[in-house]
Formats: sequence, C-alpha cells, structure tokens
Amino acid sequence: MTRSVLAGVAYFAIVFTVAFALGVLRVIFIVPAVGGLWATWLELPFTLAASWLVCGWLVRSVDVRSQGQAIGMAAVAFALLMVAEAVGSMLLFGRSIEAHIASYTTWAGSLGLAGQIAFGLFPVVQHKLGAASAARLDGEIDSKTLS
Repeated sequence: MTRSVLAGVAYFAIVFTVAFALGVLRVIFIVPAVGGLWATWLELPFTLAASWLVCGWLVRSVDVRSQGQAIGMAAVAFALLMVAEAVGSMLLFGRSIEAHIASYTTWAGSLGLAGQIAFGLFPVVQHKLGAASAARLDGEIDSKTLS
C-alpha cells in the first residue's frame, strides 16, 4: 500500500470517528436546542481542529514526502469521507442518494460541505507548511554552516 493511500485511510478513519461522535452529540443535544445551522456552526470548529491536528501528525509520522503524496492522501481521505457520508445519510436517516445530495443545498449542508472540503485540503496545506518550514530550517543551517 502506498504511503499516500495509507495516510489517507488513516486520516479518514481517525477524523471520521471523532466527527461521528461529535455529530451524534450535535444531532441529539444541540440541534433540538438551537437548530441545524447553529449546531453545525458550533460543531465545525472542533471537527476542523481535530482534522488539522490529525492531518499534521500523519503527514509527519507517515512521512508524506512529496506534494503528489499529499494530494493522494487528500484524495483518498476526501473520497472515503464523501462515500461514508452518503452511506451514513442513507442508512441512518433513510435518505435516497438524491436527497443526500440535495441536503448540501441547505445552509447547514453547505456549511458542512465547506468543512468537508477543508478536511480534504488539509493534507496539501500541511505538506506545504512542512516543506516551507523545512526549507527555512535548511536555509538557517546553511547560513550558519557558511559563516
């Protein structure tokens, strides 16, 4: 299994588990109190923070070395997330695939989709930040070596 596929599967699995738990809490406790849109607004920062932390840890620990590997990681994780969301929507809420897709046209659905897209982009951003940080460190080491 390639590095990017392994990282993508792990990223999806860990974040989906966290997001599923947060989603259960959101649907049971927060939606009835404040409605779907506000509940999504409240949950999203926690889900994105968990995604960011898990992604950064995996990019480093799995050693995602190239931008291509980061894109592969992102594509695998995002594809798995979208399939899991659709299957969950159909099994847990009894929606058809058409109704699931239509749910993205609501404000809460659009906000959730924006969060899913951010989740998908995080591996690429994390890799870029890591590469930029490594380049700065290399530059610092080179300048100290030359002086």
